[in-house]
Amino acid sequence: MGWKILDEMNLMGKRVLTRVDINVPVENGLVSDTTRIDRIAPTVRHILQSGATPILIAHFGRPKGKPMPEMSLSVTLPALESALGVPVKFTTLDKARETIAFSKNQVVLIENIRFEPGEEQNDAALAQRLADLGDIYCNDAFSTAHRAHVSTEALARLLPSCAGRLMAEELSALEAALGAPQRPVVAVVGGAKVSSKLGLLGNLVAKVDHLVIGGGMANTFLAALGHGVGKSLCEHDLADTARTILAMAETSGCEIILPSDVVVAHSFAAHADHETVDASACPTDAIILDAGPATVARVGACFAQACTVIWNGPLGAFELEPFDRATNAAAQAAATLTRAGKLISVAGGGDTVAALNQAGVADDFTYISTAGGAFLEWMEGKELPGVAALTA
Repeated sequence: MGWKILDEMNLMGKRVLTRVDINVPVENGLVSDTTRIDRIAPTVRHILQSGATPILIAHFGRPKGKPMPEMSLSVTLPALESALGVPVKFTTLDKARETIAFSKNQVVLIENIRFEPGEEQNDAALAQRLADLGDIYCNDAFSTAHRAHVSTEALARLLPSCAGRLMAEELSALEAALGAPQRPVVAVVGGAKVSSKLGLLGNLVAKVDHLVIGGGMANTFLAALGHGVGKSLCEHDLADTARTILAMAETSGCEIILPSDVVVAHSFAAHADHETVDASACPTDAIILDAGPATVARVGACFAQACTVIWNGPLGAFELEPFDRATNAAAQAAATLTRAGKLISVAGGGDTVAALNQAGVADDFTYISTAGGAFLEWMEGKELPGVAALTA
C-alpha cells in the first residue's frame, strides 16, 4: 500500500487540510447532483469526530488562475451543509488564517483553489502558504490525483499526509482490480476512438486474460481485420496500430473479444430501422451502432468464467434506444454475478457510470469510480502524482 490512511493519524486538536472533489453539476444556482459531496462526508465527519478541524480545499470549473464569480465554491455550501449536517464556514485564501483561528472543530471551506495562478503550476510558494494553515494533509480526491498541482502533490510533501476514506476506498478497489487481482481478469473497453485509448489498450493486453472491445473503437479493429464497416465511425488510419495491439495480445496470452455480430442502421437516431448482421457483413451504406446478441452471449460467458471485471466504456451507442441493448445486457450479467459473490466488478469513466446507471446496475457493481481522468490514467499504468506524493 505504502500510504497512510486517515485512521492511522492522531488528529486531536489538529488542523487538517483536506483536498476534496466537490466539482459538482449546478443548474439554476443549485447543485443538481450531490454524489461527489455525499462521498466525502465520511472523511469530514471522521475528522470532526476526532476533535480536529477539517479545512476543505477544492476546485470548481476551470477558472485558469483568475477569480471568476460564476465559479465560486459558495454555490456548494447548502449541499455541503445538508450532507454533513453541520454549518460550513466559507472563506477566501487571503482570510483563511483568521477564519480557521476562530473555527476550532468546525468545517471550513476555502474558495476555489484554482482561482490561484500557482495551483496548476504546482508553485512552491503557494504550497507553503497553504501548509502554514494546517498540521496534517489529507487527500480525499482521487479524481484529481493525476494532476501534479499544489493541492494534490506539493502540499502532500510539506505536511504529514494520508489518504481520506474515499481515496483509500478507491485505491483499494483499483488494487483489487488490476494490481493484484483474482484471475481470470476481463477488461471491457468501449467508446468512440482507439486513438484516445491507445495507452490503455497497450497496458491491458499485458495484464488481463480477456479484453472485450466495443463501441466505435471495435469498428477500427474489424476494419483492420479486413471487414467492411460501411459508414460507421472508424479510424481507418489506425489499422496498423490495431493489428499491433492484436499481435501484442496474442504474445501475452490475452484473448481479445471483438463483436461477432453487429446491429446496423442507416441513420444515427433513436429507434432507427435496424438489423443484426454478421460482423463481416455490414452493408456499405449502413452504420454499426451496437454489438449483437451473439456477441453479448460470448461476453456473458466470459464473465461467468472470470473472477474480476474492470469496465471502461459502453459497447454501443447506449444513449440511443434500442442501441443500448448490448451495454445493458452485459452490465446486467456482470451485476448478477457480482450480487452472487462470484465476481469482483470495478468500473469507471463518465460514459461508463452513465451507462451503468441507465442499465440500473450501478449499485450492484463492487466499486464504481467517479474519477474520469485519474481512473483512465491508472488503467493505463501511469503513476499518479497525487498518490505518489502520499507514499513519499
